[in-house]
Amino acid sequence: MAERLFTWTIWLSAALVAAALVWVIGDLVRLGMAHLSLDFLLSVPRDAGRSGGIGPILVSTVLIIGVTLAVALPLGLMAAVWLAEFTTRGNALGNAIRLSLDVMAGVPSIVFGLFGNAFFSIYLGMGFSILSGGLTLACMVLPVFIRTSEMGLAAVSDAWRHGASALGMTRSAAIWHILLPAASPAIGAGIMLGIGRATAETAALIFTSGYVDRMPESLLDSGRSLAVHIYDLSMNVTGGDAAAHAAALVLIALIVVFNLLAQWLTDRWLHRRLIA
Repeated sequence: MAERLFTWTIWLSAALVAAALVWVIGDLVRLGMAHLSLDFLLSVPRDAGRSGGIGPILVSTVLIIGVTLAVALPLGLMAAVWLAEFTTRGNALGNAIRLSLDVMAGVPSIVFGLFGNAFFSIYLGMGFSILSGGLTLACMVLPVFIRTSEMGLAAVSDAWRHGASALGMTRSAAIWHILLPAASPAIGAGIMLGIGRATAETAALIFTSGYVDRMPESLLDSGRSLAVHIYDLSMNVTGGDAAAHAAALVLIALIVVFNLLAQWLTDRWLHRRLIA
């Protein structure tokens, strides 16, 4: 009886999570699908977003996420390798860095936004720009990505390391060709978590990338992200609910595409290192 109760509890929990997802997506489809079209994806916003489309906003979102990933992935992966492979478990510096990352992971996004505005926008002179927004999101993504990747590397059996050493492989070669591919599921999960948080972020981008809804010409131009656009339509624009729901559908689709692409690239790149 206890075993059956436990099994049914697990299935019920999974069903509730799936039902919540279906409910949210179904509600968005019901309210926003009629507003969704190719013209909506390609045209510029008009009448404060009530009509027109989200073409410039979609481009700005992709550029912001691109800057975020270009900065966070290599820096985060190197930091995770250092924490997992080059510090001992009782190392004071390593423990301090881990604690700092855990604290940063729980910092509200509005605090990152104020920091990004003060440092990137004002101190470094980038102003309200896609680059400021992407760098601020990179600071938000790094703690989760580093800790997730570190845990993945730490979970790799020491037998893999000993085997690489017995074969005469250098430490860098063992990390590149064996440990990173073995930890690829955790690294992929860290990338997905980072993409999800960055794509849906609103508060931090209001203070860094700005509100401008025109087509950006460079990374130093201001650009409105999809999440900020949805917030603006829902809270500040009367009659903008249909466009907000359609934009939310596009945002969810964009997150799914980014996650699938990240998973595919991670598996392909890291497993090729394992074969090589």
